[in-house]
Amino acid sequence: MAETTKNMSAPVIRVKDLYKIYRVGETKVRALNGVDFEIYKGEFVAIVGTSGSGKSTLLNMLAGLEKPTKGQIIIGKTHMEKLTEKQLVAFRREKVGFIFQSYNLLNTMNAIENVALPLSFRGVSKKDRLKKAREFMSLVGVADQEKHMPNQMSGGQQQRVGIARALVVNPQIIFADEPTGNLDSKTTMEVLRLMQRIVREQQQTLVMVTHDNHLASYADRRIRIVDGKITGIETGGRSALEETDKTAPEAQQPAQMEDITV
Repeated sequence: MAETTKNMSAPVIRVKDLYKIYRVGETKVRALNGVDFEIYKGEFVAIVGTSGSGKSTLLNMLAGLEKPTKGQIIIGKTHMEKLTEKQLVAFRREKVGFIFQSYNLLNTMNAIENVALPLSFRGVSKKDRLKKAREFMSLVGVADQEKHMPNQMSGGQQQRVGIARALVVNPQIIFADEPTGNLDSKTTMEVLRLMQRIVREQQQTLVMVTHDNHLASYADRRIRIVDGKITGIETGGRSALEETDKTAPEAQQPAQMEDITV
């Protein structure tokens, strides 16, 4: 992929000395054990680790779903660790888009209604939110699925609808949690190509959590985490855009734990 670290200014995300410690019985479990890194605008970053490494805990903290035991998470100029629960809800609504492994589409809504839903929480009129939803459904290649219910779409189509839903709020950051975990290899490449294109063309910041080294190899940077600690940061990623262009037909391109203090 093209070098994404050029012309970068202040980081979008700064993580400083981050800890998350749980108590399980008499044992302290350090899910995160002193983590530091930065992520910049227009970067596709993968946080890579096996089950239990701390990667999902880290994602939850970056998204404001969990509070750190100690340390700082600064997104833009906002200290996430200082926000109240109400402020965190507002931050997620206004600044963050999510892409889930299980798609998380509402089965009682068709595709365009699912994409438009986040805008309803902002008080956007029905006419305007449907218009914007159509724009992003077209961008991700599912304009023809507008009236389809989730059970009428393939996994790849559902994930594209999920990506459109994440984009429709013009988020500061998109968080993706194992976004291709339920997809076959061909559809995985199509979704990877789409995510790379969004990062490049829309200048979005995308943070993906995965255990899959192959998937992570398409990110601009890989932050590797083991037992709650960063063990390495690698730069340079493969281009799903180029690979898909060469190999695919044109039509395919479009125990109960409680927090403790340190």
